[in-house]
Amino acid sequence: MRRAIVSSVVGTGLWLSQISPSMAGDVHVEPVTAYIEANVRAWIENPLIIAGLKKQNEVHAGLTPAEIDGLDAAWRAEISSNVQPLIDSVIRSPLSKFLKDRQVASSGVITEILVMDARGLNVGESEISSDYWQGDELKWQKTYLAGPTVLFVDKAEKDESTQTLQSQASLTVSDPQTGRPIGAITIGINLDAL
Repeated sequence: MRRAIVSSVVGTGLWLSQISPSMAGDVHVEPVTAYIEANVRAWIENPLIIAGLKKQNEVHAGLTPAEIDGLDAAWRAEISSNVQPLIDSVIRSPLSKFLKDRQVASSGVITEILVMDARGLNVGESEISSDYWQGDELKWQKTYLAGPTVLFVDKAEKDESTQTLQSQASLTVSDPQTGRPIGAITIGINLDAL
């Protein structure tokens, strides 16, 4: 039944937001997965992503939980400040520029991209996130902690600021040389644009 709904939605060009909540369920998972496999998987091993993760994993290897909490608190405080050294160190990096370029190239399908290190801390992002530590969220827990080649598609939710139906697709990022997980990436998908 679910395949029939997906085929009908995709085949007739209906927007996923027009499906009633009782029918929506996991209907978005298949088209999001197809989009990620066709348009994203090829660039998650980009040298900027791999180098950024390896470097930050080295720097953050010895962080204590209290230090992680302190960095996260500093990030949250900087959100409403004119002085943003931690945010700037992430958002102005070459990796974040690369991610922003990937977002723009998607013609509105990708709403955000976030790369997280082995501790769940932001390494690069296309948009400023509300927090620095993602280690307490499913996007990191169901990818990095689950092993290599994992793809996790989260539930569909309406974004109140844009009034679009969105989902997040998250993948484990592995070292191309060893195959070992070194971080994770989350891609926000505008389901209305698929």
